[in-house]
Amino acid sequence: MTGHEYTSMDKVAGKISGGFSSSSSSSSSSSGSDDDTPSHSKSLKPNVYRLFGREKPLHQVLGAGKPADVLLWRNKGISGSVFGCATALWVLFELLDYHLITLICHILILTLITLFLWSHVSNFIDKPPPNIPDAVFPDKCVLEVASIVRYKMNQALGHLRHIAFGSDVKSFLAVVCGLWMVSVIGSCFKFLTLVYIAFVLLHTVLVMYEKYEDKVDSFSEKAIIELKKQYVEFDKKVLSKIHKGKLKEKKKD
Repeated sequence: MTGHEYTSMDKVAGKISGGFSSSSSSSSSSSGSDDDTPSHSKSLKPNVYRLFGREKPLHQVLGAGKPADVLLWRNKGISGSVFGCATALWVLFELLDYHLITLICHILILTLITLFLWSHVSNFIDKPPPNIPDAVFPDKCVLEVASIVRYKMNQALGHLRHIAFGSDVKSFLAVVCGLWMVSVIGSCFKFLTLVYIAFVLLHTVLVMYEKYEDKVDSFSEKAIIELKKQYVEFDKKVLSKIHKGKLKEKKKD
């Protein structure tokens, strides 16, 4: 993939994320949620360590759009509804052993019966039948989403190839440890339960971190300094003795 293609993909991704951000800015400001927003989320204190080296408030890091508003509980009604729906689906599929195809079919049956009866009863009660708008996915939107997914997948595969050849031992160990932890956690839970746990963590950890941002960043700074010291010792005793492979450069014609 050439540099020009990466640049064009970045522009497309920027347009879509910018559209979500601009559409949600007016709704979030009019909902009167500014009172619930912590004062430190509007601006970061200078010369203060921030987790993952971020330079923007957490709301802007998450995209400053509707998904960020939901995750950070800017509108408690919408966030509570999303959280409640996710919990209801988890209860249906995991605790009550309901099936996805069965649920979809039952919802479609109820919808068709309701619309059918409504359209026929409306002739007797002198009321207009239900107006159902046409739902059509535009080609441009679908192609842009497909292009962004393809671009991100190619980026991930490129990073994995770079790590697999052993040019960056630190990244290699981090990825291996992360995949091993995910495999251990995945063996203890079903897939849907694991997804629900991740969903709950996103809706709780992020908002708690935003509330106690300064304390968490201060503690994480001390923890990262200690981890770096331990890594230096590990690098001197183990990693420095490992022969590092190099990527073979392809000969250009």
